[in-house]
Amino acid sequence: MKAFERRELIINKLHKHKKVFVADLARDFEVSEETIRRDLEKLDNEGVAKKSYGGAILNVHTNEDPSYSHRHAVNLEAKRAIAANVLELIGDGDSLMTDTSSTAFEALKRITEARSNLTLITNSLVVLSEFQHSGHKLISTGGVLGAQTNSFVGPSASHTIQRYNVDVALFSCKALSMTGGLSDSNEAEAELKILMQQQASKVILLADYSKFDRIAFVKLFSFDKVDYIVTDQKPSAEWIDFLNKYQVSLIYAPALN
Repeated sequence: MKAFERRELIINKLHKHKKVFVADLARDFEVSEETIRRDLEKLDNEGVAKKSYGGAILNVHTNEDPSYSHRHAVNLEAKRAIAANVLELIGDGDSLMTDTSSTAFEALKRITEARSNLTLITNSLVVLSEFQHSGHKLISTGGVLGAQTNSFVGPSASHTIQRYNVDVALFSCKALSMTGGLSDSNEAEAELKILMQQQASKVILLADYSKFDRIAFVKLFSFDKVDYIVTDQKPSAEWIDFLNKYQVSLIYAPALN
């Protein structure tokens, strides 16, 4: 069993039991306690666990869902660098599905200025308001509007997304992990992102450097469902090898000053 596979099973145990013990895990996986301690240290660094005496407990903050205004202000320069990097992947006349992420919003600012005759399908109230006079075609998913997230969710939003086949799904997530895949904090939002991925010919994930090596509350899907990851910094050699294995194209450039 590879290390990342063992950590994936440890994560499952954490979500099921809320707490794990080094001695029990070492016995279950037939490895040394030192190996388990290294696993737990990595999961602690990723944010999924908090080391405790003799083991680790589940980090309850993996399901925190900050407001849109808070998310928009965090790592803004990195998001603008990502926006510049994503432009080469979008062509005139493309149809796009996009989520409510602040990173996708910054990308759309660049895309809508540089490209013509786009169709944008989104559950984001902010995108609908900002780009209603952009000259591009906008389609709202409809649904139940969340006061904090400025997004539409629920069965109506899901049904709308499933009606359309698009060129590009463009979205972000809260966390990327070699052990846990892509994950997010909001279950209703995650449901729509999964559907967007299924309806798109090309899947583009936008993720700044702070999203790597972390895990959030709701698993989205594995890396084999993603065609491109656009970020603002060169990831580690381990990440580059990992993404190559899943045939994910990586695009990055430094954040703007």
